[in-house]
Amino acid sequence: MPNFDYEAPTSLMSALELLAQPGENRPLAGGTDVIDQLKSNRRNADLVVDLKRIPELLNIESNGSGLHVGSAVSCTEVHNFTTEKGGFAALAESTELVGSVHIQNRGSVGGNVCNAAPSADTIPSLLIHEAVAHTASASGEREIPLIDFFAGPGQTVLEKGEILKELVLPTPSANTASAYLRFIPRNEMDIAVAGVGSLIEVDPSTNLVTKARIALASVAPTPVRAYAAEEFLEGTKIDADAIDKTADLAVGSAVPITDVRGSAEYRKELIRVLTRRTLTICLERLA
Repeated sequence: MPNFDYEAPTSLMSALELLAQPGENRPLAGGTDVIDQLKSNRRNADLVVDLKRIPELLNIESNGSGLHVGSAVSCTEVHNFTTEKGGFAALAESTELVGSVHIQNRGSVGGNVCNAAPSADTIPSLLIHEAVAHTASASGEREIPLIDFFAGPGQTVLEKGEILKELVLPTPSANTASAYLRFIPRNEMDIAVAGVGSLIEVDPSTNLVTKARIALASVAPTPVRAYAAEEFLEGTKIDADAIDKTADLAVGSAVPITDVRGSAEYRKELIRVLTRRTLTICLERLA
């Protein structure tokens, strides 16, 4: 591993001042990605700033404005919190799929987002729940809809010295359900060949879908929303036929590549299957 300086500030302002210094400065929220990238020379750093001691970044709470997840909160903590509180089933499911239990205990949802891997498991769940990224730098703060946060594989719109402070997810209505599924060749600790997160809000008096959100992983340079599928489903009475048509439309938003884990056509078929399954799960959860 190349030599670099290490700082572990206990205040957000101190961290932002360190990251604003000249040089290649990298924040560390869990380290499960960045340390490996440094070791394999895929990233370089003059300074690594550990964010795990900053109280504002370790906060997770649910209040009137929604679910607030600090960028250094571990996947395990997010899973436990959302499982207990309810309302964000897809996020609870996806945080339990990130690597091994050991990685989940250390790695953060914020880190998973900022690593910006197209195959990241937590991102589709965050997208369907319309998460907003709250960022901070020495010059101020920004709010960025998460769908606009990704610039390419491993790339985000964060500027030099800017970090993800927290993710905010609006509280869903009582008639909302979500689900996340992925396909991997092994039972665990593998990268998704494809993943789908789905969310529906249904009017119980008419069985019409009033809101639909579908997000896809590992089938484009960045995580994507299946807008055509969402638009079709909204205003539609949800049943098996509607789910099948929605799944077919979701495939149109996938632009996968062929690699060692699967062909482009295989990934498209997985999107069709996983969309159908996640929507069916959502419908069952509303029953």
